Amino acid sequence: MRVISLNVNGIRAAEKKGFFKWLSRQRADFVCLQEIKAQPDQIYSKVFHPDYLHCFYHSAQKKGYSGVAIFSRQKPDSVKVGIGWNKIDLEGRYIEARLGNLSVVSLYIPSGTSGSERQDFKMRFLKSFLTHLQHLAKSGRNYIICGDWNIAHRAIDLRNWRSNQKNSGFLPEERAWMDKLFSCAGYADAFRVINQQPGEYTWWSNRGDSWKKNVGWRLDYQVISSGLRSNVVAERIYTRTRFSDHAPLIIDYSEEIRGC
Repeated sequence: MRVISLNVNGIRAAEKKGFFKWLSRQRADFVCLQEIKAQPDQIYSKVFHPDYLHCFYHSAQKKGYSGVAIFSRQKPDSVKVGIGWNKIDLEGRYIEARLGNLSVVSLYIPSGTSGSERQDFKMRFLKSFLTHLQHLAKSGRNYIICGDWNIAHRAIDLRNWRSNQKNSGFLPEERAWMDKLFSCAGYADAFRVINQQPGEYTWWSNRGDSWKKNVGWRLDYQVISSGLRSNVVAERIYTRTRFSDHAPLIIDYSEEIRGC
């Protein structure tokens, strides 16, 4: 079972860069997109609804901002649009597809880079979301939570970690939150289950030569229920073509959990 996650930084811009043509060759079972930056009337055409996938969108109320989507090869049993928290749902940050005992989520965690007010908003969300994740972990369902988490967990997850310790995305309190997620809350970082190599990034600033020099951050994750650790069989960050300032994160899982 193949799951792909990508912050498209504008789905219409990604489409013009060939994203959907590339996607048609990937044999994905689930595709989780973030920051679609589009309203329903802007993405009604067939190109944004490939006939080999069931496509579900959750747009932000604000035009040209945020928004998530989830595509599924098999028709889900149900789709949950939004998490049920008004301020988060107005920004289009959570959508969940359920298939049997498996839930696949497309998540876009708020960024705090625009100032202290948004950083405070981010930290409040993280606090509530950890409690929510702990509740989900006790539900008996298997979860694959894909998305742009806007946090680099460890020094191995960004190139210039020393100079970024006071910057949003690598603050001590953000990294401590990730520690709790992967220890106390009962989840695992699917990519790091099988890949512990440095220099593996999913986002590069558009400033300077960050892309060419691989001066990046690993902000995109597939966070999985701890019971799925043994089901992770392959990982890849696709960098041959750029559809966005992020790169697609591709994780293959063993056949046993398909439609479980």
